[in-house]
Amino acid sequence: MIRSEQEYRKALDRLEQDLVVLKEQKTQLEELGLKGEELARALQPLQSFHEQLREEVEMYERMKRGDLGALRNLTSIGRWLIGVRIAKGLTQQELAERLGVAPSQVSRDETNDYHGISVDRAQRILEALGVRFEAHLTEPVVDEVTRKELVDA
Repeated sequence: MIRSEQEYRKALDRLEQDLVVLKEQKTQLEELGLKGEELARALQPLQSFHEQLREEVEMYERMKRGDLGALRNLTSIGRWLIGVRIAKGLTQQELAERLGVAPSQVSRDETNDYHGISVDRAQRILEALGVRFEAHLTEPVVDEVTRKELVDA
């Protein structure tokens, strides 16, 4: 996951370099007589890595635009918090200053996607980011049958 502008710029450079390498590899393999499925199979690892990096770049660009989507479960809160920081245009250093912690702490936390974060700590981060968190039920807590049973009791 790309977590900073510096990583983003490096990833963009790497994507360009990968295209050159892929083209060179394809030419070399064709000169060796590989065609069709053999050629595709030989290039697959490079293409796969390139595609994965392209997806990471696209995800970072979505986060920068604030296109984070809804937080659907708490197991993904770490990546969501990182996305909020990026959308707000804050560096890890700036978030660390707002939290009153060392930048290395924020870096470590984000590297681990805030795994095992406490509710209190998540709330402090949300406050430091200036985000209010709201949860909404997607289904009624009590269905109609249960509601009737409660009323009739």
